[in-house]
Amino acid sequence: MGHRTGMGGFMNAIADLPVDPKVKEYTARRWELLIDGDWVKAKSEQTFQTHNPATGELLAECAQADEVDIDRAVRAARRAFETGPWPAMTATERGRLIWKLGDLVLEHLEEFAELETLDNGKPISVTRAVDVPLTAELFQYMAGWANKLEGNTIPLSVPYTPGAMYHAYTLREPLGVVGQIIPWNFPLLMAAWKLGPALAGGNTVVFKPAEHTPLTALRLGELIMEAGFPKGVVNVVPGPGPIAGEALAAHPDVDKIAFTGSTAVGKRIIGAATGNLKKVTLELGGKSPNVVFADADMDQAIPGAASAIFFNHGQVCSAGSRLYVEDGAFDEVTEGVAEQAKQMKVGPGMDPATEMGPLVAEEQLDRVWDYVESGFAEGARALSGGRKMDGPGYFIEPTVLVDTNPNMKVVREEIFGPVVTAHPFSRENDVLPAANDTIYGLGSGVWTKDLSRAHRMAERLHAGTVWVNCYNVFDAALPFGGYKQSGWGREMGHEVLNLYTQIKSVCMRL
Repeated sequence: MGHRTGMGGFMNAIADLPVDPKVKEYTARRWELLIDGDWVKAKSEQTFQTHNPATGELLAECAQADEVDIDRAVRAARRAFETGPWPAMTATERGRLIWKLGDLVLEHLEEFAELETLDNGKPISVTRAVDVPLTAELFQYMAGWANKLEGNTIPLSVPYTPGAMYHAYTLREPLGVVGQIIPWNFPLLMAAWKLGPALAGGNTVVFKPAEHTPLTALRLGELIMEAGFPKGVVNVVPGPGPIAGEALAAHPDVDKIAFTGSTAVGKRIIGAATGNLKKVTLELGGKSPNVVFADADMDQAIPGAASAIFFNHGQVCSAGSRLYVEDGAFDEVTEGVAEQAKQMKVGPGMDPATEMGPLVAEEQLDRVWDYVESGFAEGARALSGGRKMDGPGYFIEPTVLVDTNPNMKVVREEIFGPVVTAHPFSRENDVLPAANDTIYGLGSGVWTKDLSRAHRMAERLHAGTVWVNCYNVFDAALPFGGYKQSGWGREMGHEVLNLYTQIKSVCMRL
């Protein structure tokens, strides 16, 4: 890629990028665990390190939670749910706290944006415009629902008690203690997706951020306490997934576990949760089809298809990683997307000009590179990219692969990186079976000017979201989740509140 001149110049460019003094302070400290309203060391006193994916250099050090710390946090959450001031608060009072948290996030927008960029690698232009504002919006959307979770009155007709009169109604109540496990691709935003509805429903939370990207979750924990949430309502315990995550999923006093991550790990979460049959919601992997018809507006479809796969470095569960293009437009679209990839400014996230940053960690770079190599070994050809990038950090070129077939590993499996496979098709009825031929069903896209076709495709695609003439459009009011092995349940919208509350029936004889 022509924008990089060599390792020395690249390192100097990173060193010259300004960082907010408060953010430097956050990365210089040793972060502890938030349990029962206090910042405490892990019982083992073990720590782990997080690294800047643009350089590979040490970014910060954090306390590492294990099974003992998870148990401490669950006990604190149980006390807060049963006997603390939280259950005595009115729904309106809870809503005000959640709204205040959203306000505090916006007040500290620049800090969160820089911290997220340094920890995750994504461009600062994206964290400022997308991640942080959407986080605040989610909290404030859910704050509005806190006092609108209602039951119903139900007229009864009981044939075996003739003449009896009853008053029957339902109550919508919180589940209790909720364990939440957050991924590293949208650390702050996914925290809001999980915390917002849990708190609006009146639950208490033990919250485990990903070990690659714990910093914005820990900073959010500080703001949760500043907002005035009672101690123990939210506990933040970063640690390794196989240790802290599995301990949280298996804990017998956790009433629900919510997880976002890979399908393989999601299946392990289900197994761990069976001990007390806790409720489980999962937002898992994807291999989403993005279908471009020849009549589409190419000025929208080509950059849209590029954004569908290259946004957030392709580290998006719903990324449009399988591009299907009608025969008459195949060369135009694939060459157009490849040209978009070639022109994309790849570099450190803190550079305001960067359009695509590094992958989150070295093991993620190795994973994506293994997929690219397997594609080449099976006969795929790169119209753009297909190479690691020289220099520090975990960079790979945005890649468009053609000459693919449905049996290739790069076509069947989730890559979770900036790699798209392109496939021609002749007719609508031909592309639908191919698009649906996957174990996943999270997202999908359709590009066409034909309104009838758009509706037909939207109905027949097996995915939780269908974007038409757009892609990766998210809103706090719009439910998001998967079909098939892409998960159980939904995030966002009023639908998610059903997953953080339960119904109690009350029947009184008059």
